[in-house]
Amino acid sequence: MSLTSFVGNKDVRERFKQEFPSPKFSVQKPLLAPALTTHYSLVGTAFDYLLRFYLKRLNPEAVETRWVAENAVTVLFMYKDGFAIHGDTGEVEVVAQLMPDKADVAMFHKIKGILLDAKNAYQLYLKTGKTTKPLLTSALLLANLDIIYRTGRLEDYVELDTVSDEDIKDLTNLIKIVPATQFKTKNVCLLNPTFGEASTLVGGADADLVIDDTLVEIKTTKKLQLPRKYFDQLIGYYCLYKIGGISGLPQDCEIENLAVYFSRHAYLHLIPVKDCIREVNLEKFIEWFKKRADKSKVEMQKAK
Repeated sequence: MSLTSFVGNKDVRERFKQEFPSPKFSVQKPLLAPALTTHYSLVGTAFDYLLRFYLKRLNPEAVETRWVAENAVTVLFMYKDGFAIHGDTGEVEVVAQLMPDKADVAMFHKIKGILLDAKNAYQLYLKTGKTTKPLLTSALLLANLDIIYRTGRLEDYVELDTVSDEDIKDLTNLIKIVPATQFKTKNVCLLNPTFGEASTLVGGADADLVIDDTLVEIKTTKKLQLPRKYFDQLIGYYCLYKIGGISGLPQDCEIENLAVYFSRHAYLHLIPVKDCIREVNLEKFIEWFKKRADKSKVEMQKAK
């Protein structure tokens, strides 16, 4: 289960709609970076990584977390013969004396190589600020690993070490139009933070960004629209924040805005919390949220 799947349940959608009316959205902005391929999900996830790289250089004090892509190694190999996992770090290693399958070992080393190359490209970018092809390639490969981790499957995806030149161009266009002034922080910049123990309520949840007092969701889509599902996702994140806090967020900092960054339009749309959430009803709603999430977890365990 994920937050997206949880808020996708019919009764959950109806309760969200009942409690939180959809905000008005009538913004018109030009499409500045049209998609160049149909690899929408891959490019979207790759841009999530690339934008976080960009923000770390723009805001050196930004707090980072372990890349989701790094967990792909754990998902694919921790339960296979011939591999061992370290309980303290979560790192997986090959144990030669256990005679692991050769194909698995090859895939293990391929993934570790992708991660090492990505870290090297990232560190070079932080030093130089140059958006190189190796950096863009790494963002796309990390996106593939990210998807593997979130789905737990490898077989549905393209060759792990293959990228499209058109996807490279797409990412280049997207990063060129990022409005730096809107992402330069005053105090707080959190990259891909989680919600403490509350993240486990929905099987693991992580936000894209927190910029000072604003929680940001990145959407790489050609449609400049705010559908109900985007709003529900933001409300879900806010509820998790109220339950478990946000990792790295100072105690004296409150989330006062929810936002969507429409990357193909270079537009950051703010939704003030006070305009969409009534505090008088929030406590009661959060109690319902926790109970309903627990029910979903039980249902999933029984289904297994």
